[in-house]
Amino acid sequence: MTPSTLAPCRRTPVYLALCLAMTLAAPIHAQDVANHGNNAASGPNASDNNGGGDTSNTPKTLHGVQVTAATSAVSSVALTQGSMLATQPQSIIGSTYIQENVPPTGDYTDVAAIAPSVYTVAPNGSGLMEAAVVSIRGFQDGQYNVTFDGIPWMDSNDFTHHSTSYFTNQETGSVLVDRGPGTASTLGNATFGGTISVDSINPEDKFNVHPYISFGSWDTAVEGARIDTGSFTSSGTNAVINLQNNESDGYLTYAGQRRQSVFAKVVQPLGENTTLTFAAMWNKLNQYVPFGATKAQIAQYGINYALNNDPTSQAYYRYNEDKINTNMAYIGLHSAFAGWTIDNKIYTYGYNHFGFNGEDPNGETPNGTFYSPTDVPGQHMRNTNRSWGDIFRLAKEIGPGEVRTGVWYDHQDDIRWLYEFDDTLNLLNPVANPGAPTLALAAADRRMNDSLVTIQPFVEYQWNITDNAYFIGGAKYNYFKRNIDAPVNQKTGTPLSYSKDWNATLPSASFHYAFSSNWTAYAQWAKGYLAPNLNLFYVPNPVASDAAVAPEKTTNIQLGSTWSSDRLTLSGDIYKIDFNNFVQKHNVAGISEFYNGGGVHYKGIELEGAYVLGGGFSVYANASLNRAIQTTDNQWNANTPHKTAALGLTYSNGPLYVSLVDKFIGKTYYTANAENDTPIGGYAVTNLAASYMFDPHITNVKDFKIGVQLNNLFNNTTINSLAGTTGGASTPLYFTIPARNFNFTVSADLF
Repeated sequence: MTPSTLAPCRRTPVYLALCLAMTLAAPIHAQDVANHGNNAASGPNASDNNGGGDTSNTPKTLHGVQVTAATSAVSSVALTQGSMLATQPQSIIGSTYIQENVPPTGDYTDVAAIAPSVYTVAPNGSGLMEAAVVSIRGFQDGQYNVTFDGIPWMDSNDFTHHSTSYFTNQETGSVLVDRGPGTASTLGNATFGGTISVDSINPEDKFNVHPYISFGSWDTAVEGARIDTGSFTSSGTNAVINLQNNESDGYLTYAGQRRQSVFAKVVQPLGENTTLTFAAMWNKLNQYVPFGATKAQIAQYGINYALNNDPTSQAYYRYNEDKINTNMAYIGLHSAFAGWTIDNKIYTYGYNHFGFNGEDPNGETPNGTFYSPTDVPGQHMRNTNRSWGDIFRLAKEIGPGEVRTGVWYDHQDDIRWLYEFDDTLNLLNPVANPGAPTLALAAADRRMNDSLVTIQPFVEYQWNITDNAYFIGGAKYNYFKRNIDAPVNQKTGTPLSYSKDWNATLPSASFHYAFSSNWTAYAQWAKGYLAPNLNLFYVPNPVASDAAVAPEKTTNIQLGSTWSSDRLTLSGDIYKIDFNNFVQKHNVAGISEFYNGGGVHYKGIELEGAYVLGGGFSVYANASLNRAIQTTDNQWNANTPHKTAALGLTYSNGPLYVSLVDKFIGKTYYTANAENDTPIGGYAVTNLAASYMFDPHITNVKDFKIGVQLNNLFNNTTINSLAGTTGGASTPLYFTIPARNFNFTVSADLF
């Protein structure tokens, strides 16, 4: 176990949380969310009245035939399952799986990891640093959307996501993994590889205080409380709040983390058909951040080597730290009347990140700064962004179907700077631009202000052809504009003031057919896209690059089917995706320029299913065969496993829940200079979870629950990811699978 670098600040917020919990009281009326993910249909006319719902495109019911998204016994035990209503491959992951199987420190990436074709890497333990890899069919973070309660969020420079910086598992009601670009009403800046939709918890129907505490490996502790107010006004207002504190030393050496989070949602009925929802979250994260280890370091210092406790080293943990504050809030209005449906969300979210790192923590760059040849060189950075936006949706029953239209507007402003520092003296190190007129400019690697404006109107029509079949056709127009004002531009180190806008029209068509009330099928054709990255401007003359670059696009073709009965659910699909306009870079007379060149062909097959054996036992399995080949050189695309698979056995009977789940990731190729296209072999990780709920016969305590999770049961600690390369000789860096670890959790329902 690594030394507890965060011990002085342990556990202080939990007392405030529990004291606040004990002061709140009232009765409630709202939707129970115990099976929120398993019973929810996604889509513009499937938004719940409590403000959840995602932005994909599945109608609530099939016109005429009463199909359901999940049915009876199997819906409550399936770890994931396909939707009877979807028009593209989709895996629904409900609250039972999240709360029983995912460690209490985990995040949405740990939840999504169970789904077919999904490959994730959590080097420091679940949720204890940002996920190193989150891949869907080989599409990487930044090539697919992530939404919270239907709101797309991302860093606008490259559309990636900070998995540990927003909702915690205790604030998550369900996760939906859509593997495809959706229909016209699927909104987001990266509809390439699909959408991970994270829906927050909704208020329960009775007053309840739910304190919880968890302890685990690596001196991990989680303390918090969820409070459901119940209905506290005559109009039925209800609310839920979660307060939480996490601390851990992490699996990797000196990679400790402390995280505090507050989430609240208030639901206000406005008459019989209209609901107003307000939701907000705040998150504070302090983390010592590793960059991976070379194979030589792993051999010398151990499989969990990351940072050290030597102030003369660039890998000293106090020189390698992230301090991140985030917040998010929205007001949502949902109304349905006389064949009309109106849904609108006004939102804002912000990310404020101060980061510190040694110049080359893996030791290939020697010490030495402007002030002394022995001082430790480092870098200090700040990335901060603020988005404001609105999502408006309108639907109307017209003729033999429904027309749906709307628009998404988002404006994000970013501040990005990076300075060279002398970490020994904590002074600016003026070596980046030695001839600059000021010390700050002489030390600056980048000083940038940039913005991205996105406007996406859409229209689509669902034509109910027969009682068993419908067709959805539509188009989305995307306009996006980047602006940069940089006294010191990234990569070039020179000033740049520049703006550029792009647009794309994206049609889609989907067909859905119900053979019976428990067997449906679909076919989808759609265009996906990815807006150009900000790095397009990291050149001396962006005019030369952007004239040669068009938005990256895909053409997706998918066929699938879902069967669901009382004891069995089965889903399967095949897909083919042509990715073109792949943005690449070359040097012309020593100057970097970007251009479109080649693409990638993706294709594969995916299966998932669950069967209730009886007596409380059920079995779950999924599998995928995935292929992604680059068209320019016929090479395998990086970070695309040849195959994935999962197998789970669960027992759920009354107060007892037990699960044994194994996830397998097939061979994956990487490109890393000295070890070009070296594969990382296939590996499997097995997790065991068990919980028991009982009545302790204590006044004001309704239920008492104890649970244990044993992760990586067979202690597989092989290399599972390329982390990057060193700053000196570009030696490959790696992460390994965290060793066997446990979490023990106690919770209760009070009053």
